[in-house]
Amino acid sequence: MSSPIIILGIESSCDDTSVAVIKDGVRCSNVISGQTVHEEFGGVVPELASRAHQQNIVPTVEMALKKADVSVEELSAIGYTRGPGLLGSLLVGSSFAKGLSMSLNVPLIEVNHMQAHILAHFITESDGTSNIPEFPFLCLTVSGGHTQIVKVKDHFEMELLGQTQDDAAGEAFDKIAKIMGLPYPGGPLIDKYAQEGNPLAFEFPRSKMQGLNFSFSGLKTSVLYFLQKEIAKNPEFINENRADICASVQYTIVETLLGKVKRAVRETGIKNVAVAGGVSANSGLRKGLLEQQKIKSWNVYIPKMEYTTDNGAMIGITAYLKFLAGDFASKGNAPLARLSVENDLSAQ
Repeated sequence: MSSPIIILGIESSCDDTSVAVIKDGVRCSNVISGQTVHEEFGGVVPELASRAHQQNIVPTVEMALKKADVSVEELSAIGYTRGPGLLGSLLVGSSFAKGLSMSLNVPLIEVNHMQAHILAHFITESDGTSNIPEFPFLCLTVSGGHTQIVKVKDHFEMELLGQTQDDAAGEAFDKIAKIMGLPYPGGPLIDKYAQEGNPLAFEFPRSKMQGLNFSFSGLKTSVLYFLQKEIAKNPEFINENRADICASVQYTIVETLLGKVKRAVRETGIKNVAVAGGVSANSGLRKGLLEQQKIKSWNVYIPKMEYTTDNGAMIGITAYLKFLAGDFASKGNAPLARLSVENDLSAQ
């Protein structure tokens, strides 16, 4: 009987230090160490993020190994996020991964963070359950930094069909929340209040970008001017209408996203539709996709909540698939702050 393939996946692209252990495609652990230091600044401060990664990475690795009941000597390879992300944060994870790979004399596997969000759908849980999409499928990848529609033909054959031309959907949620005086991160709070409000209470404009591209900067500006006008008439307008404002904003963003996905399905003929990234945790988006599954007979794939944000398991499963393909990395490769979902890291 052959030995199991055990991958340690390390994610450090932004403000979450996360480490996971994947054994033969099965998640054995997935530990995430968040950073609360950014809350008082209303957003991620890159220098503080990289310092926190340095503090968190060793205990997070130890915890992931302990929860998986795996020793470092059993590891088959080390997977890590090479990019995209904050350069200082990426350097912490890549440096640690390279050092551990050298000390154990096991292969190093570099991972494209954007591909990993999509490939999180290929994780099998410890109880044997999974919800793996059939190829080809469309994936709406939505987060604070990205909003994209990707055609996934195979594990590492992806085509970018459309993306935001300015703000990402998650960024729009957070910035509008800040305008409303909500603490960072504001996106989840808008979702929370939206569930108590009327999504048709206030009408905000939807961008009419060509093709499958997105734009959310106009919505942010529209909400700002709308609130300034209403507050001038009633200083308590936000407090008195918070739920309805949040519901209307969420409705506008979700309908914009779903409109482009519907168009992508029509243009490609592909009815397998997945969603990934931080905004895939949004209840309105999840509900909208499941409604389309009933109406349009789509096959919809929605990730578990813990795989929506940046996590080590998505890095681990991607590294596992690369291990099977014999796609190993040089220890001399530098992190990449900018990287497309279509990019083959071996060519970088």
